[in-house]
Amino acid sequence: MFDRAIQQAIKPALTRAARVLLGWGVGADALTFAGFAIGMGAALAIALQQFMAGLALLLLSRLFDGLDGAVARATTPTDRGGFLDITLDFLFYAAIPLAFALADPAANALAAAVLLAAFIGTGSSFLAFAAVAEKRRLTPVAFPDKSIYFLGGLTEATETLLAFAAMCAWPQHFSAIAYGFAVLCGITTALRIGWGWQRFQ
Repeated sequence: MFDRAIQQAIKPALTRAARVLLGWGVGADALTFAGFAIGMGAALAIALQQFMAGLALLLLSRLFDGLDGAVARATTPTDRGGFLDITLDFLFYAAIPLAFALADPAANALAAAVLLAAFIGTGSSFLAFAAVAEKRRLTPVAFPDKSIYFLGGLTEATETLLAFAAMCAWPQHFSAIAYGFAVLCGITTALRIGWGWQRFQ
C-alpha cells in the first residue's frame, strides 16, 4: 500500500549510493546475495531470541534489497538479477515467521504457521498475476522499474517490514501481530484474485 510512495521518497538517495557502489565495482547480484545472507542472519538471531540484533540485521538486509535494484537500474537490469531478487526476497519473508516459531514454539508456532499460509496466498496471487500479465504484455504503471508486473495490495514490502519490526520490538506479542497481519494478507489475496478475475476475462 505504501511501497510506491516510500520508493519515490528514497529513490534519490539510493541512486546516489548506487553510483558510489558502482565506482567501487560492486554489482547488483552481489548486493542481492549479501542482502539475503544478512536476512538469514536476522532470522538466526531471532531464532536465538536476540530480537534487537535480528531487527538491526533485518533493516540492513532490506537496505541491500533497495540498493541492488538501484545498482541494476544504473547499469543494465538482467532477467537473472530480477529472478534472484524476487526468489530470495520470498525466502527471506518466509524465514522470519519461522524464526519466531523456533524462538518459542509453544507460544508462536501456530501463529507463524497461519502467517506463512497467508504469505502463500499473497505470494502465489502476486506471481500468478505477473505471469499472466507478462503473457498479455501488460505494462505496470505503478511500478515501471520492476523486473516483472508488480501488483500492489494492503500488504506490500513496506507493511511486511513494519510488521516484522513490530514483532522484533515486542516479541511477546508476536502471535497477535502475526494473526492481524495474516488477516491483512488474506484481504490482499482476495483483492488480487478479484483484480485478476476482472482484468483477465
